[in-house]
Amino acid sequence: MNGVSDRQFWRAFLLAALFCGTAANGAMAAPGPLPKLKTETAAAFDRYVALTEERNSTELKGGAAFLWPDTLAESERRAAYESLRAGATRIEKRQTFSGGNEIRCPNGLIHHWEAIAFIKGVKIDDVLRVLEDYDHHSEYYKPDVEQSKTLQHDGDHYRVFLRFRRHKVITVVLNTTHDVKYFRDSPQRAHSRSSAIKIAEVENAGKPDEKEKSAGDDEGFLWRMETWWRMEERDGGVYIQSEVVSLTRDIPTGVGWMIGPFVNGIPKETLAFTMEATRKAVLAKQISH
Repeated sequence: MNGVSDRQFWRAFLLAALFCGTAANGAMAAPGPLPKLKTETAAAFDRYVALTEERNSTELKGGAAFLWPDTLAESERRAAYESLRAGATRIEKRQTFSGGNEIRCPNGLIHHWEAIAFIKGVKIDDVLRVLEDYDHHSEYYKPDVEQSKTLQHDGDHYRVFLRFRRHKVITVVLNTTHDVKYFRDSPQRAHSRSSAIKIAEVENAGKPDEKEKSAGDDEGFLWRMETWWRMEERDGGVYIQSEVVSLTRDIPTGVGWMIGPFVNGIPKETLAFTMEATRKAVLAKQISH
């Protein structure tokens, strides 16, 4: 392609379509400035997260529905746990409402997914040993996590750096900082709460002129990220459950058929990968010990 690699071509094409739109006759419109993360977009996301946090807190205090299959009818609950113990990972799309109404997010998309899996033959401390080992997350979760480091650690409170590499036709690299707190609910139960306090898209990653773009003034692949983990030891192993709410830029009218699968697919695929990578890391670490 006249000296341009396939990756460069598709990146230019997708970004042009995503952020510039198309002309009425189908031709690509002239490039325009990328919109910033707007105040109303951030406010809508913050409200969504606050209500999701409120629901999580209520469930944790109640204790009866610690894992989401516990909310199902008896026959469904039994089938769900049987499939998990057989090795399946269950992933469900979630949505938080305000007074029964959808929370609209102008100029942004809120992605909300929850997953649960079972790790046979391990203890809850085995799982925590992996999740809290941030200095080695780049090994456990590669290639999605390219670099990882514990920045601060005080008891059950961590501040960590993770460099994400996300690829689906195009490659996006993000430098992120997370504030994470762990809670031991009982000898058999634990949960954690993680907030991304910094997300910066990296331009020219791995090159001498690498630099971070200003937060909220980038291509909008990931603006915010909030995570809830729950772990319960029973049935001869540990159930791990992860709920993730993230914010990306909205999809311009007219190109959803092309961009939608990319923007909407990454959150679910990343969560599925995280669950399986966690299972493999916990089992591998147990064998090594």
